[in-house]
Amino acid sequence: MERDMFDTMTLTKAGAAVCAALLIFLFASWGADALYATSEGGHGEEGEEHSQGYVIANLEESSEGGEEEAEVSFEEVYASADAGAGERVFNKCQSCHKLDGSNGTGPHLDGVVGRAVAGVDGFGYSDAMASHGGDWTPEALDAFLENPRSNISGTKMTFSGLKDIEDRANVIAYLAANP
Repeated sequence: MERDMFDTMTLTKAGAAVCAALLIFLFASWGADALYATSEGGHGEEGEEHSQGYVIANLEESSEGGEEEAEVSFEEVYASADAGAGERVFNKCQSCHKLDGSNGTGPHLDGVVGRAVAGVDGFGYSDAMASHGGDWTPEALDAFLENPRSNISGTKMTFSGLKDIEDRANVIAYLAANP
């Protein structure tokens, strides 16, 4: 008789655990729906279009009067660049580049501002980089750092680039301060 009571109690506990787990998942689902709603007013009527994700407002469309914001030139941003902030941005570069005159995966970058493109003796540049020519002026570095692979097609540099113009200006100012 004691064994029957034990089996019934065990079965009751197992059933309660399953119900509790389902209840927790139900509350979690409701909470997630409330936090991450993809459209206002529910799911909409049948055939009605509704949002299936987040919408990020287009800054150009949302500016007052419908005017486009004036694009700031690199020269203006570079004139007020912060080398200290550029040092923090350079942390993204340190895995491949050094500032001590020794090469890593990429060539050393001390003295890069004003140096000839592919100008580090003994470094194995890609054919595209070696044949590019010119000097690493701040403007040339800006264009390259924005999207290296589209600026010099065939470069070995795998970094996707720095999209923020201020980050590019700051890191170039930092590199210019490390001759």
